[in-house]
Amino acid sequence: MKNPEKCVAAADVPQWRQSVDVVVIGLGMAGSCAALEAVEAGASVLVLERASGGGGASALSEGQFYLGGGTVVQKGCGFDERPEDMYTFLRASTSADDDRLRAYCEGSPEHVDWLESHGVPFERRTLVSKAVSSHTGEGLMTTGNEFVHPFRDLVPPVPRGHQTRASEENHGGAVAMRALLGAVEKLAIEVLTDTRVVALVIDEGAKVRGVQARIAGEDAFFEARGGVVIATGSFNLNAEMTAEYMPTVAAHATPLGTPDNDGAGIRLGLAAGAAVENIDGVLTTASIYPPESLVSGIVVNSAGERFVSEDCYHGMLGHQIVAQQDQTAFLLVDEENFAYPSRKHKLLGVWGSIAETERELDLPVGALEATLREYNEDVAERNEDSRFHKHPKFLTVLEPPLAAFDISLRQGAYHYIGLGGLRTDENGAVLQEAGAPVDGLYAAGACAAHLSAHGGEYASGLSLGPGSFFGRRAGRHAAQAASGRGVG
Repeated sequence: MKNPEKCVAAADVPQWRQSVDVVVIGLGMAGSCAALEAVEAGASVLVLERASGGGGASALSEGQFYLGGGTVVQKGCGFDERPEDMYTFLRASTSADDDRLRAYCEGSPEHVDWLESHGVPFERRTLVSKAVSSHTGEGLMTTGNEFVHPFRDLVPPVPRGHQTRASEENHGGAVAMRALLGAVEKLAIEVLTDTRVVALVIDEGAKVRGVQARIAGEDAFFEARGGVVIATGSFNLNAEMTAEYMPTVAAHATPLGTPDNDGAGIRLGLAAGAAVENIDGVLTTASIYPPESLVSGIVVNSAGERFVSEDCYHGMLGHQIVAQQDQTAFLLVDEENFAYPSRKHKLLGVWGSIAETERELDLPVGALEATLREYNEDVAERNEDSRFHKHPKFLTVLEPPLAAFDISLRQGAYHYIGLGGLRTDENGAVLQEAGAPVDGLYAAGACAAHLSAHGGEYASGLSLGPGSFFGRRAGRHAAQAASGRGVG
């Protein structure tokens, strides 16, 4: 990765414009939570926001937080689980660092309490159908692979997607950010907008001492006695970075985010000696559901073969499609299960025989027939999917006429987010390649590496959930460093 950014030596700072305990760069989900927690820990805080107001990409999201372990929302909806159960599922389904993962699962119930105490609303109602998000008021839904083989056999599957109260007019992300920004204002946390951080300030001991920022074309230096928290968002809108690290996806899909998601925070960290992790990790998504009836169809590649369990989370489906040699895939459904996907997948046609379907989709002769024969025999004779173990509720015998939707990557319905970023520990401290922390530097949110290494490990809410959670921890530990208490 090319990184033109350089640090400024503390000895070269002409004058500190302001000195505070904690400087937070960015006022999205992670930044607002870091600022709130640092102030509540007794620190003086300054937030520097590049845009003209807070919210960032988080305000454009669906407002889902992946949290569990027995939260008040889960209990209010009739579900109870232990943090250990949440950990068991995420340990099996992700390659996350174990210390971060345990901290997240064990702290998850308290974190929901904290979010609600700051005005983030979650209704005590569950959405039971398979969907990407809810705009009808449900506060809890399944947003990952909890009910998918083999995970449903590890621990009792429960929903963990905490959906911020949304409506047709307001996405949940906007509602959540409105609440948190209101809390920032209520605590009178100082925020400078239209302020771009261009460098970190480092002393002779390689400790991050503050930042250099540009305001109205002029440079200003801000000292951070406890630490700097980078919360600048992803690099999704940096065409050079996405072309380097996820070229196939970037060539065919649309990045999610705002123009400010250009990787600036990652580059700041690199200049200070930080390591990056899973920088080529990507979530690629264009769900085939809702409606969930489409999950009863089958997905095949250009060889006419199934390659994934169709009931999986849409990030897993996207990951598996990208892994196909030509990123080609078709969703086939029969008359009983036919519907149009909520995403704009193109209907290629409806054909009255398997042979005609093979011919029109340019599949190898006999391939689809063999695939359907195996699948239908499984369903009819054993009520199971012996190849991928799709959930029995979605198993039906498929008979012509068959409708085919093009769900290939190339057809343009896909969006993506990068999952890689600065390497951090369970307290949000930024780490060097050898594992030691960069003294005085923290990061959280989408500029830090996610718990999920790629879309096959992801669940909706594993951005806002960890972003807010580790944002709090970063703010708290930076505040403790300023007070001389250290971390604990």
